[in-house]
Amino acid sequence: MALPPDLPVIDHHCHLSPDGEGVEAARRFRAAGGTHLFLATQQYGAKTPDCVEDYAAQFETTERIARAVESMTGAVVYLTIAPYPVDLVRSAETLGLAAAVEVHRSALELAGRWVEEGRAVAVGEVGRPHFSVAPEVFEACSEVFRTALEVARDVGCPAVVHCEELTPDSYRELAGFAARASFPLGRLVKHYAKVVRPVADLGGIVPSYLATRDAVAASASQPGPWFWETDFLDDPKRPGAVLDLATVARRARGMGETGPSGIEALRIPFEASVQQVYGFRPTVRSGVPAR
Repeated sequence: MALPPDLPVIDHHCHLSPDGEGVEAARRFRAAGGTHLFLATQQYGAKTPDCVEDYAAQFETTERIARAVESMTGAVVYLTIAPYPVDLVRSAETLGLAAAVEVHRSALELAGRWVEEGRAVAVGEVGRPHFSVAPEVFEACSEVFRTALEVARDVGCPAVVHCEELTPDSYRELAGFAARASFPLGRLVKHYAKVVRPVADLGGIVPSYLATRDAVAASASQPGPWFWETDFLDDPKRPGAVLDLATVARRARGMGETGPSGIEALRIPFEASVQQVYGFRPTVRSGVPAR
């Protein structure tokens, strides 16, 4: 059964690089039936950003890639931008911890301005390292994470979280952290969620599931909001990692072939969840073949 022509097909979290496939990966996504990408910024090149000007250049590179993808493939691209939380660990070694924290705060304020200007739709990835660090570094990362939530709260956008895989207990811990920053839990997105958990175990946080076959099958019966993502890295050293950019579109096509119930399930991550979490309804551009 073909997917309805007005149904968007969305990869909620991916990366593209000027040194990787870039537009060519987006062409593959489009050929598989994809229509919309949430494109997260990343470090381009070997140097970890160590000043707000470096982050401004990074965000602008992400924006240039997004506009190239839109003009050359017809996909709609939304930007998710912020200083990557692991950068703080690296830059603290060269700048000192206090100076590194200030750079990240300045970069987060810049990301907030981009959201206010309509150049980005979310602040992310933000959060904490997914590996053990010294206690003082962990505390600094938590301090910066709190700033990130405050920035996103004040500009009225979602925050996309990078952290370790969460258990029911750590979902609740993260929800408590967000609540103390007065951040609305329904706009807090846990990116790269691999384990599909009952809604009661999520603490009000929105999961963005890595679109493995098992996660797609398990999440399809869950009430929203939730998303699917590839976390495609566009790294020539790791081709296809984490999942190929066409994966969500292929999974959607397979689910659509199961019939009307499959198509209705697709409306949760591709329409209803975007509306609920981001506050807008994605539409397929008229005059651009979607699939």
